[in-house]
Amino acid sequence: MVTKKSKGSTGWRAGLLCLLAPAAVANDFGTTGLIDIPTAFMQPDGQFLVTIARDKRSKAQALTYQVTPWLESTFRYTGYNNGFWDRNYEVKLRLLEERYLVPQVSVGIRDLIGTGVVSAEYLVASKSLGQWQATAGIGWGRLAGDGAIRNPLTRLASSFETRPGFEGLGGEFNPDVYFSGKEVGFFGGVKYQFARWPVALMAQYNDDPYGGAGAEAPAESPISVGLEWQLAPGVELGLSRQHRDAWGFSLTSRLDSTALPARKPPPSFINAGYLPADELPPGLRRDSWYDLLLYDMERSGLLLIAGDITQQGSRADLVIGNTDYPLWADAIAQASALADLYLPLSVTSIHFILEEAGHATTTLVTPRVAQFEDRDRSMMARRQRILPGRLLTVPQHKTSFWRNQLDVTADLAVRTQLFDPDDPLRYQFYLKTGLTYQFTGHLKLVGELAFDIENNFDESARTESGSPLQHVRSDVVSYLQEGTNGMESLYLEQRDSVNGNLHYRLFGGVLEEMYSGLGGEVLYQRVHSRLAFGASLAYAKQRDYDRSFNHLDYSTVTGFVSAYWATPFYNYDVAVHAGRYLAEDVGATFEVRRTFANGWMVGAFATLTDVSAEDFGEGSFDKGFFFKIPFSLDGSRNSRNSFSTRMRVIQRDGGQRLDNFSGNLWWDVRTARHDALERAPERRLP
Repeated sequence: MVTKKSKGSTGWRAGLLCLLAPAAVANDFGTTGLIDIPTAFMQPDGQFLVTIARDKRSKAQALTYQVTPWLESTFRYTGYNNGFWDRNYEVKLRLLEERYLVPQVSVGIRDLIGTGVVSAEYLVASKSLGQWQATAGIGWGRLAGDGAIRNPLTRLASSFETRPGFEGLGGEFNPDVYFSGKEVGFFGGVKYQFARWPVALMAQYNDDPYGGAGAEAPAESPISVGLEWQLAPGVELGLSRQHRDAWGFSLTSRLDSTALPARKPPPSFINAGYLPADELPPGLRRDSWYDLLLYDMERSGLLLIAGDITQQGSRADLVIGNTDYPLWADAIAQASALADLYLPLSVTSIHFILEEAGHATTTLVTPRVAQFEDRDRSMMARRQRILPGRLLTVPQHKTSFWRNQLDVTADLAVRTQLFDPDDPLRYQFYLKTGLTYQFTGHLKLVGELAFDIENNFDESARTESGSPLQHVRSDVVSYLQEGTNGMESLYLEQRDSVNGNLHYRLFGGVLEEMYSGLGGEVLYQRVHSRLAFGASLAYAKQRDYDRSFNHLDYSTVTGFVSAYWATPFYNYDVAVHAGRYLAEDVGATFEVRRTFANGWMVGAFATLTDVSAEDFGEGSFDKGFFFKIPFSLDGSRNSRNSFSTRMRVIQRDGGQRLDNFSGNLWWDVRTARHDALERAPERRLP
């Protein structure tokens, strides 16, 4: 009894602290902190922050992602008054979580991979006390300021005595620099959150001299004051008087990548079984359970591809596709409810074979809803099973509504070129026209045309990359300038599964903005395994800059073998692709992505090949981020549409692959995999 009471008391106190404590917001560097110093606090797990900050010395843009509950990461792009733009990364690791009498303690490295302009390391402790928050830390590098005490790490090794300068082309780890320097300094601050208003006041001490970084003016004082104002949920404004010599402001927008979308109802309609014959589509047979189910599924945002009734009529095998539902669990629930209306009364078990992107990935076995008059959801969930996908070789019913079907779409779109050393943003607004002609259920023609509306690519002077490698990607500005209008892609694609474990994809034509070619990819994954293996091979020929059917002289063969691991840790997936790249360099690409049930996907990648850092050029090796943001979190209708992009801090020629045509199959079927379905068992029930 005593132990239980103690635990309850601790939980009550922790809850009270969370209610009264000031919120964790981003500082001018994008990390969780005060004005321009870090605190030990972090964002809630899965938070994605975009921060814009301005002061008299610099203008900065930062992307911050809470990688795990104990690890925060930030990518920062900063421009200084002399026209210099700097890219750097920061990570902060929680060492000790805040408790009733214990502060939170974190360690961080600013400029983990970068040029060293803002290089600093820190150990910081923070404590919430009602509406107050206090922070104190010890800093190395820029955060050491003029130095206060001797670096305690010099007692461990003499190598910490000297802080070497950054060398090379940037973009590399520099472990010899971290936590080094003869002296360290102190920083700290306080924050007060008003109880009745969404406003907090801040005061801090930071002895960073701000001299020598991009021709900045040295700071007059280590003291800064400011306020934070929550303009709206997820939007925060910061105003500050920094170092007694400059005004600054910051604007932060946040998104919660973990938020599970509410189950949205399908479009309202009268079920086909209740419609008079003259209101049914021509050719639909009223006496066919398959036709009626097909019609209602299509109106619900589902596809009924094929169906069988086997085992003396007690089992139905239904191959279904999902066009609208962000979660396959919701799609299964709707399909189960509709199937219960139309299947013969003898059917007691339904095998839903999920077809994702043309591949039969998984079979979900569920009892028929009608068997559970009391709708015992827990019993129904326990009786559901996940099996490998299957192929219905000679199904009793098969839908052919997609054959010889042409779909044309037109949307306004934006193309960006980020992190140009001369300008952080180049852009193009254009009309994107897409077409898909479905020959069969697994063979289609895919194309996309772009028509320019407005762009500023003509302002870029970086038409020559200077790369000693074959210019497989670094001539991107030439494509953007000469190909403002043109063909993005036009290719044939065949996707299918040999069985539930082996899937393949074949393609040929104009594949992407810079390359035509032909090739294929295979993926092997057992349904209950977290491991998968794949291979891809393609012949690629470089397109002319005007994005027509013309080509340049360069062509090559590129290919990879891949290994994938769906880790059990925080929904993280890991992939490794080893092989030959477009510039004929050889090496491996490492990917880490975190995927949530709501469709959010955030990740990072890095490629190391036999190209030296000097030959690669600025950045030293290829690296960047991947984002996929679903559109389903807002709005009243189900939608699988999303915005996805792969962002590089700088575009060079080493370590380059065909976009979306090597090592993509595993990601394409991600939402219909066993582990994804297991995360939302209650959503699989109608």
